[in-house]
Amino acid sequence: MTEHDRGGSRADQPAVPDQPGDVWDQRVAAGLAFLRRRLAGDYEVDEFGFDPQLTESVFQPVLRALYREWFRTEVFGVEHLPAKGAGLVVGNHSGTVALDAMVLSAVLYDSHPERRHLRLLSADLVFRLPFVSELARKLGGTMACNPDAERLLVGGELVGVFPEGFKGVGKPFSERYKLQRFGRGGFVAAAIRTGAPIIPVAIVGAEETYPLLADIAPLARLLRLPYFPVTPTFPWLGPLGLVPLPSKWLIEFCPPIPTAQFADYVDDPLVVFNLADQVRETIQQAVHRLLERRPDPFGR
Repeated sequence: MTEHDRGGSRADQPAVPDQPGDVWDQRVAAGLAFLRRRLAGDYEVDEFGFDPQLTESVFQPVLRALYREWFRTEVFGVEHLPAKGAGLVVGNHSGTVALDAMVLSAVLYDSHPERRHLRLLSADLVFRLPFVSELARKLGGTMACNPDAERLLVGGELVGVFPEGFKGVGKPFSERYKLQRFGRGGFVAAAIRTGAPIIPVAIVGAEETYPLLADIAPLARLLRLPYFPVTPTFPWLGPLGLVPLPSKWLIEFCPPIPTAQFADYVDDPLVVFNLADQVRETIQQAVHRLLERRPDPFGR
């Protein structure tokens, strides 16, 4: 009897699944290879300090586990993101601790067919904190200012911005999912100047991770913070109070809003304000739709 008669050639046989030991061996080998590249300086960092290798090898797996397993995140509308070229992704901000920015960045990278990174624009406070500043730069963040935003957009990047700023992140739980003012619309001017489309994104779930019950203003002023939060678990449980509650997250990317037709009106504050208001209203409506889709904040 030939080998073919006994059930086919070895190439036709189903592959033997990796054994647990093999998986760990592969992980250890990959980890050692990563360390060798880091020690040898075999990696690139761009002019903003972004380190793609470190982001993809270290930070992305941690964030992936957080948004998939802990927050059970569902994502909609990925087809509205540009396959290539510039785009300004504008989202609602909330949650006392700005986990929504990091989660959005990780979700976009995993969901996008081209595995594109989201370059986040962050508040000045982020870059005044020693460890946090370095971490933000490594993850691709930069200052929330028009010159940096425009440089990234001209370079064809996807740029993420949260125009509510600390007004959104630090609002009380009683005002959850009510978008705050979008400021003077600087993000709109940056998009118009570069011709980049604006992609509104609605995030539901972050409000319940650290529900803000109160703000100890005197302590916040002493520490030079925008607010000092009191949540159901912090500061009562100490370090354990920093563990986010396992809320159910929904993220929806809305259809892009083109900006090329406003090129001649970039210095007209009324045009800029109206476009910013259109983006805000688009996000607010999407938030309401997602809340109807998610009746239980902590369900599956």
